[in-house]
Amino acid sequence: MIFHRARTQEQRDQRRQAILAATASMLAEMPAASISLNELSRRIGLAKSNVLRYFDSREAILLELLDAELQEWVAVLRQRTQHLGHGTADNGDQLAELIAATLAERPVLCDLVSAQAAVLERNISAKTALRHKHATTESATALTKIFSDAVPELTESNAQQLVVVVLLTASTAWPLSQPTEALQAAYDADPAIAATHLTFSEILAEIITVHICGLIARRQS
Repeated sequence: MIFHRARTQEQRDQRRQAILAATASMLAEMPAASISLNELSRRIGLAKSNVLRYFDSREAILLELLDAELQEWVAVLRQRTQHLGHGTADNGDQLAELIAATLAERPVLCDLVSAQAAVLERNISAKTALRHKHATTESATALTKIFSDAVPELTESNAQQLVVVVLLTASTAWPLSQPTEALQAAYDADPAIAATHLTFSEILAEIITVHICGLIARRQS
């Protein structure tokens, strides 16, 4: 791909979108930790210095993709939770399973969430940080409403707490559920060892279910 100098705002926006699209394509092939500006520059056909005209850093590009992935997941979860029966006793269990299942369907989102605090938020400008936190807050607000609508026993404060628990648990559970080649070989070689390995969905659904039950029980006590 050959780019000419971007002279208009439309051309600059197109250049940004091309960089984001190329990075998203790379995320389909490799984890975020393996993505480098050098390789991205090679694929997009721009010098690294030109890529940095549009984004603060590699991390800033990945954060923008994280925000987009999170918004898409929120939309999917909103649609899927509409099928939950209102007022049923097992809504908490069903919500936990839906959260776990829909997140497991989005490995790129899970990978980016797991890298968010330790990596992606470390090499960015204040402007990028502010934009990212506004986007995160918007998604968190939408999730709070989805959770409280799905489980009416949860107060708004409960639902806000649940959002934090879901994202923190996902960020920890994802890397734990992705074994290295050596660990996978150990699981394959010894069934007893393999039995200790839980899937991402299992970890997430169990923790979320227990937390929902605890929030409801505390409110009712």
